[in-house]
Formats: sequence, C-alpha cells, structure tokens
Amino acid sequence: MTNPTVVGFSGNLTRPSKTRGFVEHFVSEIAHRHGLAAVTFDLDDVGTSLGAARWSRDLDDTGRKVLDAVVTAEMLVIGSPTYKGSYTGLFKHFFDLVDPAALRGKPVLLTATGGGERHALMVEHQLRPLFAFFEALVLPTAVYATDKDFLDGALASEAIRNRGEQAIDDASSLLISRRRGVERASST
Repeated sequence: MTNPTVVGFSGNLTRPSKTRGFVEHFVSEIAHRHGLAAVTFDLDDVGTSLGAARWSRDLDDTGRKVLDAVVTAEMLVIGSPTYKGSYTGLFKHFFDLVDPAALRGKPVLLTATGGGERHALMVEHQLRPLFAFFEALVLPTAVYATDKDFLDGALASEAIRNRGEQAIDDASSLLISRRRGVERASST
C-alpha cells in the first residue's frame, strides 16, 4: 500500500455522534503515533445506496469508495452505538457487503458506545465474533463507553481514557511488529 492508513468506521445513525467522535479519537491517536494517514467514516458517508444494496457492486460510487477504504486500510478502528444489545442493522449490512476474505489478517480495534453498562459486553459478544468471521486480527483490548463517560460530547472518564490508551498501545505494538517483519522480508 503506497499510502498506509488507519480507517475508522462508525455505525452511528445520526450526526453529531459520540460514537463517531470516539472512533475518530482512536484513529487520530494511532495515526499520529505512526505517521499514517487517517480517515473516519460513518453510515451517512456510505450514502443512500447502502439500504438497497444486495452486493458491493450495488453501492454507488460514494459507497464503494468507503468500502474500498475499509478493505485497503492498514488498520481499522470499528465502533457502533449499542441498540438492543448489538450493533446497528445498517452497520451489519455494510459488513455483509464485504468479501469474506477481504479483512483476513487486518488489525482491528473494537469500540462501542451505549446508554448504560449492561451493554458493555456488546464488543465481546457481537463485534468480536463478526470480525472473527472475517479472520481479522482483532486486538485484545476493546473499549466500551457509556453516556456517563462523556461530558459535552468529549470523553471525560479517566478509566475509559486509560483503557483507550491500553488499546492504542496494543495497536502500536502490532503496527511496529508488522513493519519490522516487512523490513526484514525486504532486506533478504
């Protein structure tokens, strides 16, 4: 990849969105540490063709560009608001359009937001299995934040910021390790 990127994708249905802001935080921190390009998308960025698309080829140009960015990213940061204990339906539909082999081995940081703590395992019981299906390399630390963890749209919880730092450190270790492997392979 000539321009390695950290791509965020948020399953939010509205703007402004705590979830998108949460995802953007991780995307920008990881990209800054490693000098990578960064971009974050949400469902609105995919466009109106998403709902009717049965295959990726059914997306309009805007939707295909978002899907291509997700598939070609060096690292993904994924997030969704939690509804009824799971991710949003259109979020799942977007990933239904991704080729099953397209995310194999791709590093993925999982995040989610929700109204309360009873949804905290959504990342483990919903998001992690989805990306395991794709054989993505899901980072061990996922981050979930509730409404009370935000103040005026900004992350205010020290505990969640600390967990986020742990997730960013996980991502950094993996990116550094992968780069060293590429450098070793190219020098032989």
